[in-house]
Amino acid sequence: MRVGLLTEGGYPYATGESHTWCDRLVHGLTGHDFEVYALTTRDRRGAGARRGLPEHVRTVRSAPLWGEFPAEHHRSAEERRGRTPGRRARRRFTEHFGALVTAFAVAPPGGGPTAPDTPSGASPAGKADRFASGLYGLAACAREDGGLPALLRSEDAVRTLETACHGPRALPASHGARVGDLLTVAEELERALRPLSLDWYGDRDTAGLDGVDLCHATSGGAAALPGLLAKRFFGTPLLVTEYGVRLREHYLARAAAPLRAPVRALLAAFQGALAAETYAQAALITPGNTHARRWQERCGADRARLRTVYPGMDAGRFAAVADAPPDDSTTLVWVGAIEPAKDLVALLHAFAEVRKAEPEATLRIIGGVGRDPRAPGYLAHCRALAAQLFPDEAADDRTVGENPVSFEEIGSPDVPTLEDAYASAAVVVLSSIVEGFPRSLVEAMFCGRATVSTDAGAVCEVIGGTGLVVPSRNPRALAEACRALLADPDRRARLGAAARARALELFTAEQNIAAFRGIYLELISHAPLRPADGRARDAQGVPQPFARPPEAHVPGRWTVAGAAAAAGARQPAGRTPSWAVPEGVRAAGVPPADGAGGAGGAGGAVGVEGMR
Repeated sequence: MRVGLLTEGGYPYATGESHTWCDRLVHGLTGHDFEVYALTTRDRRGAGARRGLPEHVRTVRSAPLWGEFPAEHHRSAEERRGRTPGRRARRRFTEHFGALVTAFAVAPPGGGPTAPDTPSGASPAGKADRFASGLYGLAACAREDGGLPALLRSEDAVRTLETACHGPRALPASHGARVGDLLTVAEELERALRPLSLDWYGDRDTAGLDGVDLCHATSGGAAALPGLLAKRFFGTPLLVTEYGVRLREHYLARAAAPLRAPVRALLAAFQGALAAETYAQAALITPGNTHARRWQERCGADRARLRTVYPGMDAGRFAAVADAPPDDSTTLVWVGAIEPAKDLVALLHAFAEVRKAEPEATLRIIGGVGRDPRAPGYLAHCRALAAQLFPDEAADDRTVGENPVSFEEIGSPDVPTLEDAYASAAVVVLSSIVEGFPRSLVEAMFCGRATVSTDAGAVCEVIGGTGLVVPSRNPRALAEACRALLADPDRRARLGAAARARALELFTAEQNIAAFRGIYLELISHAPLRPADGRARDAQGVPQPFARPPEAHVPGRWTVAGAAAAAGARQPAGRTPSWAVPEGVRAAGVPPADGAGGAGGAGGAVGVEGMR
């Protein structure tokens, strides 16, 4: 089948966790053709973007969610020339944009706002219907009239926002919105709704999402918008995978951004409504853990269409660490991106308590600066705190003092690889107060290391009783758990072995790929036939449930001579050998004219080299 892979800010242009997972998925599912539709958040489109992609990735198309709308993605020459939308187009835009804004910027009757205070999609059905009507109405405007990016930044859009914010039932936080705030909201909405105006949906001259059998959005938010339109226009099923809930990420990012309260409230309300519509239209939603699943349920996702699929990770690279005999070191290791959410301050205070019972204990903090804008300052603060808690006191005036706490990065002489970091650990520690899926914890489990973690995000679900979990923001409890494991090597060994067995059972890349292979076939089996749009039938008029029929793929290599010999030996007289039927007809499932059973059927035999 043809799969439209919808990404945002990652694959195939940017590195990171999302890129790694998408790349592993595409390389693992070799039986399908992929078309990648990437929304970029930075200018990362380089000449080497296609390098490393397998042959069954047929095309890669990208569009930016930053800067001005790119002229090459305009659907018509009039748009490319900057033609101003006419009066009819502006009237249609105002009607649909007004419905969209009213749906997310106005509180429901008799109740308070649903965002941003909670990520709940429990708003009345009328609001959801109004949001959907406005969203797909704007998409129709973009297809028929064009000029939507300019209209979203026009005075008409600002006036519509102003009317909604100053109405009697507007969100309380939006009452104080100024003109500058409304301009900022209009600009952000244009970028978020940019997929509505892209030339990705196919027409007479170019193919696009109208020809795929399945849309797979690798996150919610803007990445899911092309999938929503493909379902609306062509009936294409939509699969949504979220390993980090996009709405949650939006809330965290906006909270740290220097924005006024009305801007944050309106953008959060829009993202909440978009998440609810995405979950309502998706044929299946695959959260990466129960923590993400709860967010999706609160946004209105139907439990019957939720299926947890853990992210796959490469276990093989850590096999040597797990097989090596553990030493008797007293080293605590923390691995990750350094930022305030990781709460290294609590870890340093906990380590000060550990040192009272284990004077020889050391702490290695291994990782670079995170993406949080406050991360560089936070790292400097942690270094200063470590120097204050553990001064480099030398034994005499000739000895160089050493601090038991070290800050290191992967690739340094002492830590050349990630495996070396975990190999040096007696206990791996995670101290986060905010966490999604704890990848460093799974890596430690693959290495067979005992772990001490705080109860944040999906930690308890991942650990499953194979490590110690303590409350977050509690340095004393963290210190007691670390002391208990450092003092008991046998217990560390038992927990490490159990953790490795659990990780190999649930969190390997092979498990992830196998799950999505089954999900793809399941979804397409429920909607095998496409509308009569000219692409659902072959030249003979035979329905084509898949873009590339699975009957055309047989293991091994065809040997025509062998097939002829086999068929000649077994074919009854007077019948046409099944191998002589034209390839396209046989692949389409059309029986031979004489009624023989086709390839492998009752009346014929097909030779395949290497098969018995």
